[in-house]
Amino acid sequence: MSLINFEIVDNVGKIYLNRPKKYNAFNKEMGDGLLAALTRCQEDDVRAIYFSAIGKAFCAGQDLKEADGRDLGDFIIESIDQKFNPIAKLIYDIDKPIVAAVNGPAVGAGANLALVCDIIVASKSAYFSQGFSKIGLIPDTAGTYVLPRLIGFQKALAYAMLGDKIGAEEAERIGMIYKVFEDETFEEESLAIAQQLAKLPTKALGLTKQAFNRGLTNDFHTQLDVEKELQCEAGCTHDFVEGVTAFNEKRAPNFIGK
Repeated sequence: MSLINFEIVDNVGKIYLNRPKKYNAFNKEMGDGLLAALTRCQEDDVRAIYFSAIGKAFCAGQDLKEADGRDLGDFIIESIDQKFNPIAKLIYDIDKPIVAAVNGPAVGAGANLALVCDIIVASKSAYFSQGFSKIGLIPDTAGTYVLPRLIGFQKALAYAMLGDKIGAEEAERIGMIYKVFEDETFEEESLAIAQQLAKLPTKALGLTKQAFNRGLTNDFHTQLDVEKELQCEAGCTHDFVEGVTAFNEKRAPNFIGK
């Protein structure tokens, strides 16, 4: 059984973690499979990415049983180097919009893999937890980067230290995630977001993502220059011409992602 389910449907790359009996905890095979699926999504026929999981949980983080007697400290560093950092970097850098559809508990690195995505939605029964402090570790997989930027320094630090469970509705209220959907309609409604993104001007979305990411560390004047640079690039795309033409002709645009 593959630990990653991956298919492309109507220009949406659909990725599901598929280790439900282990609450989709990561081992090497799952990490390699997710990296391969995300790399495939960089190709032209994918215009949006939908990232979710099979079963009751989204992801329980690293499966520590995979250490199998090895030094745990060395094993954690190896997991960060070979799995979680490469995956987080690819999610952050890829020029396609990524919807994280959190269908259940997202804990530790599992929570942070979701939070580094572009649009995060959750089922009503889902929750997020950093969890690292419970076993004497610090948040990794970009947790110390994304969480304070999403919800503010004070709350992020408290959640990281206390390891609180943050329910989906609370996560939406504090700005950690975009939306919450009822469990019964979660997959349909969350997938609809990715399907909508796949019909929008893909290049412009990728440039928008790049602009927001660069704005996290730029000063005001530098960011104005970044906007000019990226707007120039967006203005040279087919979809910009199509968007303006469709607006003038009072019709819906037919974007092709180029």
